[in-house]
Amino acid sequence: MKQDTGQKIRELMDEAIFRQETAGAALLVIKDGEEFLFEARGYADKETKKPYGRDTIVRLFSMSKPITSAAAMLLMERGQLDPGTPVSEVLPGFLADHLFRDGQRVSVDSPVTIYHLLNMTAGISYGNMETEAGRAILSYLAGCQAKMHGPDAVSTHDFAIGLGQLPLAYMPDTSWSYGLCADIMGAVIEAVSGMSFGDLLQKNIFDPLGMTDTGFYVPAEKQPRLASAYLTTGPGKSRPFTSDHLAVSYRMTEKPAFESGGAGLVSTIDDYARFAQMLLNGGQMNGVRILHPRTVAYMTGGKLTAPQQVAMREHFGLEGFTYANFLRIKEPEINYCSLSRPGEYGWDGWMGCYFANFPKEKITMVLTQQKAESGTTPLTRKIRNVLLTDDELI
Repeated sequence: MKQDTGQKIRELMDEAIFRQETAGAALLVIKDGEEFLFEARGYADKETKKPYGRDTIVRLFSMSKPITSAAAMLLMERGQLDPGTPVSEVLPGFLADHLFRDGQRVSVDSPVTIYHLLNMTAGISYGNMETEAGRAILSYLAGCQAKMHGPDAVSTHDFAIGLGQLPLAYMPDTSWSYGLCADIMGAVIEAVSGMSFGDLLQKNIFDPLGMTDTGFYVPAEKQPRLASAYLTTGPGKSRPFTSDHLAVSYRMTEKPAFESGGAGLVSTIDDYARFAQMLLNGGQMNGVRILHPRTVAYMTGGKLTAPQQVAMREHFGLEGFTYANFLRIKEPEINYCSLSRPGEYGWDGWMGCYFANFPKEKITMVLTQQKAESGTTPLTRKIRNVLLTDDELI
């Protein structure tokens, strides 16, 4: 490591904390299977001055999606899941059979398939106020969230079935929209495996990889390690964020009825690095094989069609990346707004957690924080730029 790389990164993290862009964060970089760099700065809870540490538990939100993808890949290579299958064949009652054009109901000309879910091309978003489909999603999410702590809490299966009653945003496979597809995939995984989604992940991914702090809730004895979340409200200003979001509990105190494949998992930086390293190693970690190398190559090597790619860029500004199997995947010869490497892939989360694998360089980068309404943050991009200009790393 360049002598000043660690110092630059500490300074970047401290500056972001001082500006209240984040309360605390941790960064882990692994090169050739060995730890290259670890830094943890700031607070897991500002009010009590609890330091942000290596064992801090965080809400992954959308960093749950790559794990859901890996579970789908596992069932695919076992012959239990066929991505070409219409979702309605696996989940009877999931209709997804119409959309609205100029206020008129129109039947879809092809069904939503599992493949569409994996690529976010099913026409199912996270909702918006501008379209009928978007408003229906927002209303549905609000209804599920209102019931999530009571006896009528919606299950993983019923959450997906309910989504299937709503209008789509467009004909399946004709465009791209980031949304609730991974949550439907959780129900699909349950249906084809005969296990609850959480149990399947525990048995086939978490236990074999030693991911002891990853799951859909935080047991009482681990609650003190769960980080508090904060929302930036302006330059140099932030406040605690304690709301449930996307029908996922903020407190994470009990096993949920709805195990959200898109947003529901918690983890630690070391746990997630084990998962990321498994992918980087072609499906195995420490002698334990989770996926076949060709399955990992499929998972991390897809690409959107040209019209889908245009829609993706409108949503995110991720120029230089395409999307497949709940992952961003670097396209060659197209610049990104940060330094990048050919073939890299990964994803981020609504509270600022982030991971990237660089297969050619054999590097894994994982960053955790609890910054609400963020995703890939300026701090993340700055850290990437420092790391990717370290000649001993690259």
